[in-house]
Amino acid sequence: MQRDRSVGTLLREWRNRRRLTQLDLAIQANVSTRHISFVETGRTTPSRPMLLHLAQHLDVPLRERNKLLVAAGYAPVYARRPLEDPELATAYDTVQRVLREHEPFPAVAVDHRWNVLLANSALGIFLDGVDAALLEPPVNMMRLGMDPRGFAPRLRNLGQVRAYLLPRLARQAARTGDPELSSLYEELRSYGAGDDPPTAGPADIAMPIRLCHDGVELSFFSTITTFGAAFDITLEEIAVESLFPADAETTAYLRRSAISPPP
Repeated sequence: MQRDRSVGTLLREWRNRRRLTQLDLAIQANVSTRHISFVETGRTTPSRPMLLHLAQHLDVPLRERNKLLVAAGYAPVYARRPLEDPELATAYDTVQRVLREHEPFPAVAVDHRWNVLLANSALGIFLDGVDAALLEPPVNMMRLGMDPRGFAPRLRNLGQVRAYLLPRLARQAARTGDPELSSLYEELRSYGAGDDPPTAGPADIAMPIRLCHDGVELSFFSTITTFGAAFDITLEEIAVESLFPADAETTAYLRRSAISPPP
């Protein structure tokens, strides 16, 4: 990590990203507005506990909290280990079990950029006919769903799916400040250039998916699960997307079909 920007600059960026004034943050964090002003202008360097305290109230992701610490001259405190690391064996087994227990319905675990970490065998119905280039690691679920080379052509409600996913991706990019997520958003947005996709309604609590597979239309709704109270960057950023059948026909089809595992 490079100290290319001051800790005050980074904190101000996060405060602005959260649409908070210095007074708002001061009230939330129970500190003086004067202190926040001094930190942001570089007149004082916050202590490590104070910096983490402010980061918590700004809902700064763990990997970005490490950058704040480094910018202030402190060592990072949050580990970032691969999911296969022996120290994460319990978490790895838990994610695998969640995916396995969801069969015969599709489920996939992704990282903070929607790259596939693990998937169950039922996800294979979404990969049928997908361009091999999109299955080269890292496999990105957002790209698979909206790239014309992915399973987008088999979605009967592609506009509705885009209406759910693109705003979600835009919010995530804004929340994390991740330039790669912003780039992914612009890429996926370009696939619908000229389109005016419908906006998800306020009463729609789950994303519907209607997928054509082997001449059958399968209907799903999607939910996202994240792990709370994580103190490892990898664990904080894992999300499990579980697809549930939205009708009896889809349930029956998946239960009687032998689904090949994804690559």
